[in-house]
Amino acid sequence: MEMFSETDVDTACLSGKRVTVLGYGSQGRAHALNLKDSGFDVVVGLRRDGASWKRATADGLLVMEPSEAVKGAAITVFLTPDLVQGDLYKDIEPSLDKGAAILFAHGFNIHYKEIEPRADLDVVLIAPKGPGDLVRRQYEEGHGVPCLVAVHQDATGNALQLALAYSHGIGGARAGVIKTTFAEETETDLFGEQAVLCGGATELVVAGFETLVKAGYQPEVAYYECMHELKLIVDLLHEGGMKKMHEFISETAAWGDLQSGPRVIDEHVRERMKDVLNDIQDGTFARNWIKETAGGQKEYRRLMQEDLNHPIEKVGAKLRGRMDWLEN
Repeated sequence: MEMFSETDVDTACLSGKRVTVLGYGSQGRAHALNLKDSGFDVVVGLRRDGASWKRATADGLLVMEPSEAVKGAAITVFLTPDLVQGDLYKDIEPSLDKGAAILFAHGFNIHYKEIEPRADLDVVLIAPKGPGDLVRRQYEEGHGVPCLVAVHQDATGNALQLALAYSHGIGGARAGVIKTTFAEETETDLFGEQAVLCGGATELVVAGFETLVKAGYQPEVAYYECMHELKLIVDLLHEGGMKKMHEFISETAAWGDLQSGPRVIDEHVRERMKDVLNDIQDGTFARNWIKETAGGQKEYRRLMQEDLNHPIEKVGAKLRGRMDWLEN
């Protein structure tokens, strides 16, 4: 593992140079504000008729249409949704200076060749390992969210230092920046989302809820056991790994973990995880998602509605409404 910290970064390579952030969602807003507070010359590229234009302006940022915003920029940062980045690149490519850099927070479009950059451009990645609100909050508190860094194309010979200077600007170098590749970042990120963090975790929660309800237990009790208390365990894992979790749960819970966990997550599950990873590695997932989006996302919306209509959502909404300490 190769990790960089603040002492490894020379921000002089971006001194007095413009950084253009395309997009003003969760990550876009956090990056732009952190860069501004770090003293960088920041411009946000947005459609004038979009809802984010007024918000970025109200935040004190200079806002321009994307093709104007990228003119003269040392780095142009793509922080729009993955599947609009290809068309956005085509729109702004003629306005990019020769020898400029383009930067991504996720390697999807470069890895799957939805964007094939000009040969004279540096192409780099800085991927914070946390959502945008955390990137902003940690920066404001004097900390940072760890990042991954990768170089796909080093036209100037200075691509890595530019990327590290950018990571310093958003606070990532405070926590450490691990060197990777676009392929590794993309494939591990997609796998984590699908098999563990989003797909795996939610399906496990729902399966546990359904098992208890079908066995005759109250849905409200099943919700507390299978979804509500999950945060308590995740917080322990986040803070200190399995060691801290085992220290803070009862011996009975720990014994059940050690005995029954492997019965649920068995070799069959591991084989399905390999299938998921294979689809990511060979491009099947990317092709299917691109096709689904091009077709209007009908199946995406159908599946999403199924999730939102599940009884666990109705029970959860009722119970969370009584928890006035939760942020809604």
